[in-house]
Amino acid sequence: MSDLKSKIKNLPKKPGIYFFKDREGEVIYIGKAQSLKDRVKSYFLPTSDAKIKKILSETEEIDFILTDSAKEAAFLENNFIRQHQPKFNLRLKDDKSFPYLKLTLQEKFPAIYLTRRVEEDGAKYFGPFSPAQEARNTIHLSSKYFGIRTCQEAVPGKRKRPCLDFDLKLCSAPCVEYISESDYRDSIKNALLFLEGKTEELLKVLKKKMQEAAASQEFEQAAHWRDIIHTIGEIKAKPKLISVGMENKDIFGYSRENKSVALYVFFMRKGKVIESEDIFFQEKEEISDKEILSNHLKRFYKQIKSLPDKILLPFAPEDKDGILKMLLKLKRTKIEIIVPRKGENKKLVDLASSNAEILLRKKYEGLAPLMQIKELFNLKSFPERIEGFDISNIGGEESVGSLVVFENGKPQKNDYRKYKIQAVTGPNDVASLQEVIRRRYKRHLEEKKALPDLILVDGGKGQLNAAVGALEDLGIGHQPVVSLAKKEETIFAPDRKKGIKLERTSPALKLFQNIRDEAHRFALSFHRLRREKRSFESRLDRIPGLGKKRKAALLDKYKDIEAIKNASPEDLTKIIGAKTALAILIELNK
Repeated sequence: MSDLKSKIKNLPKKPGIYFFKDREGEVIYIGKAQSLKDRVKSYFLPTSDAKIKKILSETEEIDFILTDSAKEAAFLENNFIRQHQPKFNLRLKDDKSFPYLKLTLQEKFPAIYLTRRVEEDGAKYFGPFSPAQEARNTIHLSSKYFGIRTCQEAVPGKRKRPCLDFDLKLCSAPCVEYISESDYRDSIKNALLFLEGKTEELLKVLKKKMQEAAASQEFEQAAHWRDIIHTIGEIKAKPKLISVGMENKDIFGYSRENKSVALYVFFMRKGKVIESEDIFFQEKEEISDKEILSNHLKRFYKQIKSLPDKILLPFAPEDKDGILKMLLKLKRTKIEIIVPRKGENKKLVDLASSNAEILLRKKYEGLAPLMQIKELFNLKSFPERIEGFDISNIGGEESVGSLVVFENGKPQKNDYRKYKIQAVTGPNDVASLQEVIRRRYKRHLEEKKALPDLILVDGGKGQLNAAVGALEDLGIGHQPVVSLAKKEETIFAPDRKKGIKLERTSPALKLFQNIRDEAHRFALSFHRLRREKRSFESRLDRIPGLGKKRKAALLDKYKDIEAIKNASPEDLTKIIGAKTALAILIELNK
């Protein structure tokens, strides 16, 4: 919990959506926020809410995506909940969604009305809207000032007289031919300018119409245009209405600091951003941004199954033609690569780049201890992979070794390994460590696997010398290795015989301590398991009639003595027979 609380400090006080993820990286809850930092922080305040407690109990990681506004966050939250279906999000999982406006341009006399589904039917869509009342208000303005019909009946139809909307001056009644097709289309053009937020262009048109009506002494009509001009002036800000298509676009953001590179990708499918991906890596050599982007795009699209129609980039990649040829082979239809200079596409790229910058800063801060380690020990390469070792035994019994792996400062638990000490008798940690390291890297060499960037062993000079000796025996004495002595938290290295004492706040020391403590925990848990198993087996050895096969069957079925004691006589009888089952229960319940 303390680790999660510490991560809140790095959250920005900006709008966006946040993700709570479990140990496997699965998204278990998604929320939106005006201020990501303040909203996520609120989850850690004292509460009696059982749902919040349950979410926090399962959360191992907190992530976020930055947006330009709280409204955008609401839309993105909606899309991501549909995509991930988090188990703690009860709402937004059904077919309900935010409303859009539909202008049926494919019809002779287009209508405008509210819909929750965007289709490829020739109509023009606007939105989404939040709250839904905004959409209804926009429909009302379109019908009041431009005479656009809001019904879905056939036009021209069988009506002999217009409906009540005409009497309320909310429709120009094309259904009974009170307006010509050309005049109605002229109204549609003006309504489009309004809906698309092109208010400056619309005002010019309306002022001209008002002046023409006044010159013709059509004062009622002139007053009508005047009222529209006044209403649009009151709106002041351009309406935040985005024309909705069914676009399939990948939107890339880019950020770089020296050799550290961050990319952020929004995946838009059928007009909605439904997923995102963050990518961070270290370039091994100094190359241009254009070359980095070019190389990454080639790698990226060889692995992606769902290809877009358009790729939006912050700048042109170096080998644009080569990328286009590759994409054509993969999709067999042309894909556009666009570097937008203005408009909505530019805003999307800017938003992706903002998220890339935050990702870079977050990763860069996480890499601070690795940078310090590289400088302290003059390592040739960045210590991305560090392998830590520890030995555990009590009185020399059941000696075991542990290996833990950290990549970019994070534990990689799937790579952890346990070792039973085979060639050493008695409580000899130094010799045991030497055995484990020799076994580990002998196998690495045989399988031609890459060596780690750094090895960390728990202990002082003795443990360090043992590790160095084992590596030299294998012909890899050049392998970087250090040790951390717990008593004074002193770090020893082959060329630092006197040791180094870092400040307690040092990022490098904190990472070494984390690796050392994790190796110790892992070794201790394995040692405890071995002791329990030995105790388990020794008690079973006392029971007459229990041979190797029956004992092995029990060990497969039950974890410990308590599990056997609590087993039913019937279950035990099935495994080892009635007579031996009775003998076991008598022995264990003495």
